[in-house]
Amino acid sequence: VDLNTCGPMVLDALIKIKSEQDPTLTFRRSCREGICGSCAMNINGSNTLACLSYIDPKAKTSKIYPLPHMYVLKDLVPDMSNFYEQYKSIEPWLQPSAPKEEGQAEFLQTRENRAKLDGMYECILCACCSTACPSYWWNANTYLGPAVLMQAYRWMQDSRDGATAKRMKQLDDPLKLYRCHTIMNCTKVCPKHLNPGKAIANIKKELAGH
Repeated sequence: VDLNTCGPMVLDALIKIKSEQDPTLTFRRSCREGICGSCAMNINGSNTLACLSYIDPKAKTSKIYPLPHMYVLKDLVPDMSNFYEQYKSIEPWLQPSAPKEEGQAEFLQTRENRAKLDGMYECILCACCSTACPSYWWNANTYLGPAVLMQAYRWMQDSRDGATAKRMKQLDDPLKLYRCHTIMNCTKVCPKHLNPGKAIANIKKELAGH
């Protein structure tokens, strides 16, 4: 690839290769701005987003693989079905304890309660963290993984939600939650600089207190 006629990101190079050299090359991409999470892949040994990963101009080659330890559909496209089923299993939607009153527009919360969601709601479900986790590699059929567990904690911390007890009961499982051994690969690779390991630790702490 001629870097003089290519954008600075790995995704730019992949698009150029597909356009000019190999139209069969298959990968996911959408926003090009680190928002959608579609272009998650393993680049030079680390899970990241191709649209946020700069091409190293000094390197002669770059090694690009699909996200590790997932079934591959084609080229750089992993099968995300299991990941999304696990996300669905935590019921990631607001479950208020009471219905809206007549004339009520939305469920309100204080700024302090809203701030508790910071560092979790920004997750784009790219699966970089989960597929960097050794526990998830070996137990993907039972262990929910960092991304899904952080989203579960996000709903546990939402002051508008009334299903916290139910959510905690669902997570209190040796396979769903306690396969996390705080290796912290998840936090190291997160392209949004979030901390799934901390969220998982907080879930364990809350369960221990009940």
